[in-house]
Amino acid sequence: MATLRLRVLLWRPLICSRGVEQFSFCARTQPITLLQRLPQPCGAGSPYRRVASEAASGNSEIKKPTFMDEEVQSILIKMTGLNLQKIFKPAVQELKPPTCKLMTQTQLEEATTQAVEAAKVQLKMPPVLEERAPINDVLAEDKILEGSETAKYVFTDISYNIPHRERFIVVREPSGTLRKASWEERDRMIQVYFPKEGRRILTPIIFKEENLKTMYSQDRHADVLNLCIAQFEPDSTEYIKVHHQIYEDIDKHGKYDILRSTRHFGGMAWYFVHEKKIDGLLIDQIQRYLVDDATSLVQLYHMVHPEGLSAQEAKEQAAEGLNLITVFAKTEAQMGAYVELMLQAYQGAFISHSAAS
Repeated sequence: MATLRLRVLLWRPLICSRGVEQFSFCARTQPITLLQRLPQPCGAGSPYRRVASEAASGNSEIKKPTFMDEEVQSILIKMTGLNLQKIFKPAVQELKPPTCKLMTQTQLEEATTQAVEAAKVQLKMPPVLEERAPINDVLAEDKILEGSETAKYVFTDISYNIPHRERFIVVREPSGTLRKASWEERDRMIQVYFPKEGRRILTPIIFKEENLKTMYSQDRHADVLNLCIAQFEPDSTEYIKVHHQIYEDIDKHGKYDILRSTRHFGGMAWYFVHEKKIDGLLIDQIQRYLVDDATSLVQLYHMVHPEGLSAQEAKEQAAEGLNLITVFAKTEAQMGAYVELMLQAYQGAFISHSAAS
């Protein structure tokens, strides 16, 4: 540790900063000798290590589909919908005179095809990941440095050829403890040296509880989710917390259509399926005559919970279509009677429409 103490003393007059929380940032282009010997910054929280351990321990269990599986994505994309008017709704911007174009039928079809492809790009769903494990690794306890400083020193490797998840970031505490930086400290330091557009170093006040409630009351759930994706990493505690809060608020007030034809609908549907809370969304789909989507939702539920009574009963009966929904309503639905009532109303409306036509 003598080498590190010498370097800290040499840098101290140049890099010490004062503030509410004091930090010093040490940039380097070549790794110093001591940091080359340190283990990976993520430690036990490394996603690669966690995936490997899960794979080793889960060989004997039934493999369940994940959010990124091709079949799951296909079902979620189908349920999301493709409403071009909603996807390309007018945005707040400088007023300009409208432009009109005269097109042939062929040109109109080509423009529509291009709009559909652009809409599909905008509907690409953000990833759904497990929450990252906290970093609590202590590298050294140097009591000789205790009390020599009142500020924390943050050492960051700013080499450009290193992935952010593998980047060395360590913190020297005033107590003399040398530890790996927490995820929050890592995110701040990475944003300082490698700024990401739309992201701030400090969390915006919009994510305070009282401000979020105001946004929910104005039906601006999608706006909050867009800000959340820009501000936080997809496996961070804040990212997952905000998403789950929004899904619960939408489920509580039955405002599922707010996220339909947005990139967030698939994540919401996956959350309800994973938590076994699809009744509200299922009823909403039936009321809107989106029976194919309702069937896909129950099908996805059976894929994620193959051990459930509904999945087993549907398999025995080889149920499809409306029968699949009926099986779910009679077995695992929390509002089974209401789901069956909605199915009867839909079938009655369908028969009446068929007779009229």
